[in-house]
Amino acid sequence: QVQLVESGGGLVQAGGSLRLSCAASGRTFSSYALGWFRQAPGKQREFVAAIITSGGTSGGITDYGDSVKGRFTISRDNAKNRVYLYMNSLKPEDTAVYYCAAVRQVGYSVYTKQNEYDFWGQGTQVTVSS
Repeated sequence: QVQLVESGGGLVQAGGSLRLSCAASGRTFSSYALGWFRQAPGKQREFVAAIITSGGTSGGITDYGDSVKGRFTISRDNAKNRVYLYMNSLKPEDTAVYYCAAVRQVGYSVYTKQNEYDFWGQGTQVTVSS
């Protein structure tokens, strides 16, 4: 079992930045693939970013949703059992509840679909004002 707790959400003006953090329980954090998803009111949950551990790639292997590429960066600190989402150049359409997710990693494919993840945090609200 993995428990995930997100933090760092809040209200920010368009063009601003935020860093979300997700703290995970468990002793085998490095063996889990991690992802961020978001859900805006009235919309389906959307893939934002994901990261897996790769021994041959410093920082891991990452993937991003098209709407955030070039603006958001995902990273992980296996020593601290944390995954981060750095969000820059925020837009009002980035307003959503952001969720951290985890699944035990198999192979070296990045998981981008929400039904691939087994564990979820409670979410943190991000509001971007225009």
